[in-house]
Amino acid sequence: MKTKKELREAYKQMKFRMGVFQIRNTVNGKIYLDHSTNLDAIWNRHKMQLDFGRHPNTGLQADWLQYGEENFRYEILGEIEHEDDPAKDYSKDLKALEQLFRDELQPFGARGYHGK
Repeated sequence: MKTKKELREAYKQMKFRMGVFQIRNTVNGKIYLDHSTNLDAIWNRHKMQLDFGRHPNTGLQADWLQYGEENFRYEILGEIEHEDDPAKDYSKDLKALEQLFRDELQPFGARGYHGK
């Protein structure tokens, strides 16, 4: 059986899918755009916040309550590949990729849940 220290170290070595995603309202077409270092877990976090009425984006929260979970889709828009350097900080790369999608999709006003 592995010790807690060994388990922590193994977790640190895991490579999660990372990139940019959107939460899309299928009723009105609005999108919420964000990035994450763990694309497989982030949807659960957002969904839990929305289900409990605690999401930081009030527009998305209001539409979630009005239209219901069944009218929203979680979609991965782009991913960043891991490099061999374990000390690499991917935050700048993720922000840059998100900005590319923001520029393209313009998730503001009637098109999205973001302010300019």
